[in-house]
Order: sequence, then C-alpha cells, then structure tokens
Amino acid sequence: MLKSKQLLQQFSKEYAKFTPTNFKLKRALVVTKLSRYEFEQLRHPELSPDQLQQKLRDRGTDVEMVLHLHKVHKDFERRVVKSFQDVGCEVKLSSRSSLSKDVMSWADVIVPVGGDGTFLLSAGRASPLFALSQQKTPIVGFNSDPLHSEGRLMLPKHYSDNPADAVSRIKSGDFKWMHRSRVRTTMLGSNGEIPESTDLFRHTEVKMEQVTTAPEMLDKDMAHKYKAKMKRILPYLALNEVFIGEHLSARVSHLQLVLDHQDVVNKTKCSGLCVSTGTGSTSWHTSINRITSKDVDDLLRSLPNGSSEDVMLLRQNAEEIAQRYNQGLLFAPDDPRLCYSIREQICVGVWPSPKTFKERDFVQTVFVKSHCIDANLVIDGSISFPFNDGAKALLEVHPKDALLTIALD
Repeated sequence: MLKSKQLLQQFSKEYAKFTPTNFKLKRALVVTKLSRYEFEQLRHPELSPDQLQQKLRDRGTDVEMVLHLHKVHKDFERRVVKSFQDVGCEVKLSSRSSLSKDVMSWADVIVPVGGDGTFLLSAGRASPLFALSQQKTPIVGFNSDPLHSEGRLMLPKHYSDNPADAVSRIKSGDFKWMHRSRVRTTMLGSNGEIPESTDLFRHTEVKMEQVTTAPEMLDKDMAHKYKAKMKRILPYLALNEVFIGEHLSARVSHLQLVLDHQDVVNKTKCSGLCVSTGTGSTSWHTSINRITSKDVDDLLRSLPNGSSEDVMLLRQNAEEIAQRYNQGLLFAPDDPRLCYSIREQICVGVWPSPKTFKERDFVQTVFVKSHCIDANLVIDGSISFPFNDGAKALLEVHPKDALLTIALD
C-alpha cells in the first residue's frame, strides 16, 4: 500500500505543471475511425464502388446499413473538424496508417473520433516511448455514433450532439485533466532483441512500424532472479490491458508468474493471462470476472440452508447482488496498481502450483515466462508480439507513462 501511495504522489508531481488554464489550444490532430466500409475497400482495392457493394450483397452483408454508418461517422467527423476551426485551431486529419510520431509532435491535442478502438490506437501512438520524446500531448475523444458504440473512453454522449460546446470549453480551459495509468512491457532475454509486432486491426500479416528503444543491461539482482542479461522496453504502452496466451484459443496456455518480485514462482495452465489497468477494468477485466444473477442464485441454492426464508430473500435480490459484485471489479483510471486475471485456470491435480496462487489479485509488477507453443503478447487488443516458450516479460506501471486526457462532465 505504501508503494501505491508513493506512485500516486509521483503521478501528481509528474503532471503538476499541467493546468487547464495554461493549456494553449492552437493545433488539433483529428484521428479518423476506420469504418467498416473503408475496411472493405482496403481488403478489395481492385474493385470499383459498385463492384464492392455487389460483392458485399452476395456475401449477405447489409450494404445499406454499412453505407449509412459510414456516412454517420464522416458527417460527425466534419462537425468536429469545423468546431475546432471555428475557435481558431489549425486542424490536420490522420488515419491509423498515417499516425506517426512526426504528425503527433505537431499537435497540441490529439482528437480520436469514432469509438474506443480509435481512442486506444491514438493512445498507443501518443506514448512517450513510441514518440521517443518527453512531450506530453493530451487526448480527448468524441463518440461518432453513440447509438451503436458505448465509447467509455470518449466524452459523454451529449457532446456527440453538440461537439462545438465541448471544443469551446476546452479552448477556454473549462475542463479537468484525467491521468490514466498505462502498462509498460519490458522484454527480458540474452541479447536485447525483440520480435516484430503485428497490427491486428488490419487483419493481415502487415508488420507495425518498428520504433527503436535501446537495449539495456539488467542489474545484477534482476539478471540473477530472472535468468536474463538484457532488457528492452516495448515502445507501445497498454492503456487497457496486456493479454498473454496461445494464439489458438482452444489450446491451453502454460505460464509462469512472479508477482511483485517475490521469491515464489506461480505455475498455471489456463486460457491466458490478462493484466489490466483501472481504465481497462471496465472492459475485458470485467468481462472475464463478472458474475450473473444465475451464478448468485446457483450459489445460494447450494447452501445447506438454501431453502430457508433468509436465503430465499437473498435469491430474490440475485440481480442486485450480481450488479454490486460486478461494480466492485472496477478501479480508478489513475490507480498505480495492476490487476491480473487468470482466464479459466485449471485447478485439478498439480495445477496451479502452488495451490494458494490466486486467479485474480492487485499487484505492482508481474513477471511472466512463457511455456507456450504458439502464443502472443497483445497490447490493447491491437499490437501483437510472438511470446513462445522461453520468452520473458515484466509488466509494470511508471508514473511518467501515464496518459493525459481531457475530461468534461
């Protein structure tokens, strides 16, 4: 707990110089969503618009809905651009393929327009490690289609009706900063090399751009503890989570974990490991760990006094009990802790080892060693690195890696 308080103090110190009133908004970089229609165009560049639409119809796709949603997004995107221009901002548009460290260094604010996927993509490129810069560029997201997208990372949905109001408040400094913790991933090994990453959004084997982070020698204690010589920090920070597991979901993932640099090696066979931030606790973390009203009802019925009046009363409130439990899974976006979750851990025979190994817990650091066959380490469901037998990684939070975002009520 002491270390968590110290990290929170570091967060506050790191961003003390940033205040809404001294934020100068002159240049906005609008990051555009890749719509379903644009995605299909990328997949079939040889087809004319009419040919593409016919191909989609032959497949059974609702082409009219795809085109309608594409238009909804583009219309809203133009409204956001105009809102920034109307308050005297210079605006540049960038797609996921043109979002480089050079164009980001130009901007005073990065503005993803779309859903949470577009926000996560922008946050990944706004990493100081990726940009190889100490520049702190804040992010504010607009949900382009709140009827079809929850957009938890975006501004509240009423700003989708009136983006100009949000931009006006940002321009005048009438907002709050929100600091979101992110996961730093450090690969450990004998030579400091890292495998090439793959962009999962493109659904192809196209490799991500490789940003060079220099390999470093491990200190003596770390080298001895983790049987490695070198370390290399990945240039991508995870805003939601880091997932490690077999590429084929039906295959068991065999992993070893060391929590908070303890002397215990926890061995598990499972469906993968999810290490989440407070921001990510509303997403995959909750999906993995949530319970339903049926789970509550089944548990209560299994009690020896399951038919008693008191238990029957609890069963009538099973939905409320489940909701309270699920709400308790969430933690603050600026929380310096990580929460790991083991998916579907095998709990028979010698597994897990030791038997006291918890399927979920809060930690400061997670060291992971792979004994998998065809596994990946995936950052925010977007950027994938091979992580097969013998691969080692250290997951942790650093205050200077936190994402600076603009919050409006």
